[in-house]
Amino acid sequence: MSFSVLWHGHSNMQIFSEGVNVLIDPFFEGNPFAPDWRSISRPDVVLVTHDHGDHLGQACDIARETGAVLGCIFDLAPYCIETGVPASQVTAWSLGGTAQLHGVRVTMTPAFHSCERGVPVGFVLELPDGGCVYHAGDTCLFGDMALIGKQFSPDVALLPVGGFYTMDGPRAAQACALLGARNAIPMHYGTFPVLAPTPEAFVSSLALEAPQCRALCLKPGERAELEGERA
Repeated sequence: MSFSVLWHGHSNMQIFSEGVNVLIDPFFEGNPFAPDWRSISRPDVVLVTHDHGDHLGQACDIARETGAVLGCIFDLAPYCIETGVPASQVTAWSLGGTAQLHGVRVTMTPAFHSCERGVPVGFVLELPDGGCVYHAGDTCLFGDMALIGKQFSPDVALLPVGGFYTMDGPRAAQACALLGARNAIPMHYGTFPVLAPTPEAFVSSLALEAPQCRALCLKPGERAELEGERA
């Protein structure tokens, strides 16, 4: 069975699988590529990789409005609850742990970046239809991506390629080689002047570093349909 990934620009990704809707890093307000968050399909789960404004975004507003489960690192949970998200809607855990959220197994992985509360993270989503998605969050390239690949064999990796605040395109291509992913969707580029304006460096490097991996360069609002290897 298939699943799909919708890109709202930056690192804002929405994943659909067997009736379950997962929204990651819901940066809408201030994101020049994103629609009004009130116009999107209502998520069942909202995940946040770290508390920078271009990733935490409107997570708390969306959780309050929709009743979605909000998943994040343990140390970020008190802030979310202080903003009015009911504690019963917040699932907070830590690196290496796995939470079951609406039938999705969500494992929290390391990411090397900065934040105010807790530590930055990535997520591996094992979907009800058998698909597996790795959202790297904001990170540099790190060797233990090979362990993530070995453990999960992700069908698609969602990787930052913009440089400056995260790894750039060539390093993201090396990440694909470590992960062994069959597909990769570049993100976190073009949003701000300091970031790479396009994913071209990633695409050209991918052909050299990980020729087995297919680059899926989405336009904002575009959706990729994918088949889960475990389906």
